[in-house]
Amino acid sequence: MSVEPLLAEKSEGLQCAAGGFFLDPREPVPFAVVTHAHADHAVPGCARYLCTAPSLPLLRHRLGADAVIESAPYGEAREIGAVRLSFHPAGHILGSAQVRIEQEGSVWVATGDYKREADPTCAPFEPLRCDVLVTEASYALPIFRWDDPREVIGEIHRWWQGNARRASLLFCYVLGKAQRILAGLAELTDRPVYVHGALEAMTGIYREAGVRMSSTLPVAQTRKGRSFAGELVLAPITARGSTWMRRFGDAESAFASGSMRIRGQRRRRSFDRGFALSDHADWPGLLRTIEESGARRVLATHGYREALVRYLTERGTDAAAVGLAHPTDPEGD
Repeated sequence: MSVEPLLAEKSEGLQCAAGGFFLDPREPVPFAVVTHAHADHAVPGCARYLCTAPSLPLLRHRLGADAVIESAPYGEAREIGAVRLSFHPAGHILGSAQVRIEQEGSVWVATGDYKREADPTCAPFEPLRCDVLVTEASYALPIFRWDDPREVIGEIHRWWQGNARRASLLFCYVLGKAQRILAGLAELTDRPVYVHGALEAMTGIYREAGVRMSSTLPVAQTRKGRSFAGELVLAPITARGSTWMRRFGDAESAFASGSMRIRGQRRRRSFDRGFALSDHADWPGLLRTIEESGARRVLATHGYREALVRYLTERGTDAAAVGLAHPTDPEGD
């Protein structure tokens, strides 16, 4: 049994000294093992990267042609330094992974970002047994309980259909959330969806991976002065308040995010509608995952990590917080 912890907190992030790598480092390091392609997990400038095979095209797009990126399929174990490492589906976005690390009979699992709800755009979460579980805690409060995602997508569709005289402008995250919405809408309608240019490349990569989604039309390629009344437009939150918005006139606005579960959040952020659709585990999902892991120790990172640690500790579980807390809306939330 290994005496030293397999993952230890350093200024750069979680380090596996026995394997010679950092997991989702916060700054450039010689060797980064990356759970998924969101920018807050895949920092540019590392000398070498390792990710899942489905994540490779996304990471290549984000990090550039010169980045040295290796990939491995889900479930394939690799000897890296003194440890045995394998990737397993996390259900967060395309290519997202949990990282299983084993040394001398000790097993650690770092979940990365994950969710337990069904998502047609990525492989479903795979429960893993381990001695130590490093779990995200982005929405680790009892108020966060997600509705069936199919019902939420249905609400988005009905909202869009009810806006015949105005554009329906839905803000969402560029990687993961936008494609999940497009995949859900493809089950309900044949109508195309207009998209901001920032969404085009990532959506194209999802299509190349075989993900079925609604057809999309780039807003930038529409003729000047065209009316968007009755159309659905997907855009990144960064486009809000920009000159790009002028073309839509008196549009209805909405935001798709787990943060919309908080009462008053939609009003405070001045959206007409809010759809609580998250790519992170909710409170029941977190507790279910911890129980299924059988872990004797739980390390919580990001979000409401202190609340999760307190809850687990009060119930007799050895738990502690590691890493940094994410902002309120981590990318892809």
